[in-house]
Amino acid sequence: MSRSNKRLSKTFFSNKTTLELAQALLGKVLVHKSPAGVIKGIINETEAYSQDEESCHAFGGKRSKRNEVMFWRAGHLYVYFTYGMHYCINIVTGEPDRAEAVLIRSVLPLEGQDIMLLNRKGRQKNLADGPAKLAMAYGFGKAHNGVDLLDGASVIYLEDQGYKPEEITQTERIGISKAKDLPWRFVCRKCIQ
Repeated sequence: MSRSNKRLSKTFFSNKTTLELAQALLGKVLVHKSPAGVIKGIINETEAYSQDEESCHAFGGKRSKRNEVMFWRAGHLYVYFTYGMHYCINIVTGEPDRAEAVLIRSVLPLEGQDIMLLNRKGRQKNLADGPAKLAMAYGFGKAHNGVDLLDGASVIYLEDQGYKPEEITQTERIGISKAKDLPWRFVCRKCIQ
């Protein structure tokens, strides 16, 4: 079955709030043309973050060396280190100078599972179903912070391959201690073409 793989552009991010983008990203394919080969996964879990709420790294508009990328225009990769051992990836979704981003919590592996497995050091179970596991499976780290997903020459980007999420569940975010009551987590266990 032939399918058209459309690379997402600036228009995908236009005229959408961060909450809308957190849902719109479900079913999109995250691509990394890594040195080891191509890795692709269908995004099936996201969480939205905004400088207006306390769990955001840029709460109150506070800028730092760590969160500076969050203030860039939509379409950049914000990678941060957490708990002294894991990287997590976010896609910046706000206007310049307004910190908003969507944490990519999980993907359904689509291509390059062998590379993901090597990157995860042989841990096959739940290959990329958590933010730290996903970053490790894709080989993402500090060097990827600030990558422009919309740059046509970028080896990390988003594609629309026609996958549609089925039964999106909206819940409170997990793994945070502040602003836990906001229902800004979106999960889809299955995407169809």
